[in-house]
Amino acid sequence: MSGGSWLRELRWRAVHWGWETALRAGAVTADTPAARRFAAFGCGSIATFPRGAVFGERWITVGEDTLIGAFVSLSAGMVPGQDLGSVPVLRIGDRCVIGRGSHVVAHHSLVIGDDVFTGPYVYITDQNHSYADPDVPIGRQMPHNAAVRIGSGSWLGAGAVVLPGACIGRNVVIAAGSVVRGIVPDHCVVAGIPARVVRSYVPGDGWSPLTRPAGPASARTVAERIQGVAQPADPAG
Repeated sequence: MSGGSWLRELRWRAVHWGWETALRAGAVTADTPAARRFAAFGCGSIATFPRGAVFGERWITVGEDTLIGAFVSLSAGMVPGQDLGSVPVLRIGDRCVIGRGSHVVAHHSLVIGDDVFTGPYVYITDQNHSYADPDVPIGRQMPHNAAVRIGSGSWLGAGAVVLPGACIGRNVVIAAGSVVRGIVPDHCVVAGIPARVVRSYVPGDGWSPLTRPAGPASARTVAERIQGVAQPADPAG
């Protein structure tokens, strides 16, 4: 090996050793000082390094054996230091996986159940800007808060967006790139913008796709399957 090749190899090894050391040292686990800033940070959980924007830890709880990926932003409140009261506003359950680059932004009440997995770059928030006054810039209007709940066992695909007021049931699949609002029942698959139920589990029938209704009877069947969903199926015709 020539002198130049040896030096390049040495630099390569040094850079990667330093990066791997930073990844290990920068991770947040239950026994690190950074974890003590949270309202709770469960045993076996880890927030990997490098982290995204993280503040308001005093109002954030993380369950046990949960993995928070790199560049994930977790925030409670509008700005660091804001007093949100005595109750945590962001709760992440046990055995969850929050994908790389995701943003979980809470102001009022945002609850993620147990065993919830997300793909990368998912955005979940319980606050959105109002646009009631057409003469005032949207960014200057008072925001709207509405509690968000994601049921245990659910999966959110890459780039999915969960908006204020969403209540997602248990064992639900949110397709990649979907935008979810309103109520989503248990055991279904939703997709699209806005997200609509495209498949649901019916006892005795298993997982069945929801097809375009052909008539009143079919329309009623579809409506029964997605009862309570804010985004109804397309009307017949």
